[in-house]
Amino acid sequence: MHSTFRAFLIHIIGRYPFTLITGKLPMIFFILKGVSSMTKSQKVISAEMLSEYAEAFRCPYCEGSLKVVALKSLECPNNHSFDIAKQGYVNLMTRPLNSNYGKELFQARQEIVMGSCLYAPLHDRISKVIECRREISSHPFVILDAGCGEGSHLQSILDMNGNAAGVGLDISKEGIVMAAKKYKNPIWLVGDLAKSPLGDQSVHVILNLFSPSNYKEFKRSLKSNGLVIKVVPRSNYLKELREAFFVDADKRSFNNEDTVSLFKKHFHLSDVTSLCYTKYLNKDELGNLVQMSPLSWTSEQKHRDALIRQGDAEITIDIDILVGLNK
Repeated sequence: MHSTFRAFLIHIIGRYPFTLITGKLPMIFFILKGVSSMTKSQKVISAEMLSEYAEAFRCPYCEGSLKVVALKSLECPNNHSFDIAKQGYVNLMTRPLNSNYGKELFQARQEIVMGSCLYAPLHDRISKVIECRREISSHPFVILDAGCGEGSHLQSILDMNGNAAGVGLDISKEGIVMAAKKYKNPIWLVGDLAKSPLGDQSVHVILNLFSPSNYKEFKRSLKSNGLVIKVVPRSNYLKELREAFFVDADKRSFNNEDTVSLFKKHFHLSDVTSLCYTKYLNKDELGNLVQMSPLSWTSEQKHRDALIRQGDAEITIDIDILVGLNK
């Protein structure tokens, strides 16, 4: 609506250039200026969201409360300050850390998650678990994706969960920058799970999809009876990549028993859902899958190229969805 009105006014000014005759700014200029000012920057929009949910965060240095100052930064009582970037994210890292995840990997992952919809059944199953929890929880309902990468998993799940507030946390700045540029509604934070910027009992659900965990921090930041939803691969997960990349039998197989056992030591396991399905990917999608998968890091280029040259391929998703209750 605003863009159409603006175009109309510009057309009128071009047709009747009375400013050149009178040397004065016409009233129509001030109307245009008012319309333009109604568009908020992403930085301001994010600052307003951070203000609304400020109680959910804490300073990663001193653990003090955080508040938004002048719609420009997050600050604690001890004067630790964190700027809100123009893209809308906040970097809450206390020290620089290297990450194996680069821009190309995140771009490929975004294409796989949102373009090919390879993980759509997973998102649907998780959304149904969350919806059941929302029926017995108060507003506002906060979902944290711990290890969110470029944000596509979180955004897909939020799209199915109405007015839930989403917070994406990842150690990779590259991933968070991409998330903030692409998805405008969640709160995006660069941060370390070991020094989580989430406050005590501040979130209702923690998502942990194919990512490392810090269960001590999860328990601290989860509300009582809050949920941790952890997704771990089963033996046939991406088996087509394992078989193409590796000769060693140990690398071709995978066992999640230790991961599940550790999860059960920290949370009451209320449900385990095994999900197994296949989906055909075309050559471009297959290339993106290879690019995004950590399996590629220890494989040879010739094996990766050979798989992609196959063109279409059927890919197996074989996972466990662990649902833990914070007792």
